[in-house]
Amino acid sequence: MDLNRFSQQITDAAGDTTRSIPPVDKWDPEFCGNMNMTIKLDGSWHYEDSPIGRQSLVRLFSSVIKKEDENYFLVTPVEKLGITVEDVPFLVTQWEEDDDSIVFTTNVGDRFTLSSNHPLELREPPQALGAPDSTPIPYVCVRTNLWARINQNVYYQLVEHAERRHKNGRQQLFVTSEYEPFVIGELPE
Repeated sequence: MDLNRFSQQITDAAGDTTRSIPPVDKWDPEFCGNMNMTIKLDGSWHYEDSPIGRQSLVRLFSSVIKKEDENYFLVTPVEKLGITVEDVPFLVTQWEEDDDSIVFTTNVGDRFTLSSNHPLELREPPQALGAPDSTPIPYVCVRTNLWARINQNVYYQLVEHAERRHKNGRQQLFVTSEYEPFVIGELPE
């Protein structure tokens, strides 16, 4: 697979090189095989076992990622290539409060507001993260069927910002965005 050719197909399909997300959910090309590309646990993208150093190329590829069942693909209108994702394709690396909303930014520049359209859920972490006792950690939906793990430093900042409530014999930590509470962790009472 020629990365330059694939990159040009994405640019041509999107119409320009800005950060707009192409309509990958509407594209259903034939499967062309697997590509030796991996999104590592730390959010870095690798091609042929080497890190992709150009952030603009990573951002371009991240705009055409698609998940079907448990498999990830990079798609253009004419090609569909399987890739490996060790956990989820994105990491939330920044957050900010904007009025009554929490706005997240991912490692590839996606910005979105925590809301019912971009919900947060607690999941068991991958074993490679080494979370104690499989303590659930927060993930948030970035776009259709594509999730981001909230990076540890962002998580600790959210914990400092969180409120507490008691529910079902547990103490829950939650943040509010768009007037909706989102549980970011639970503590035994």
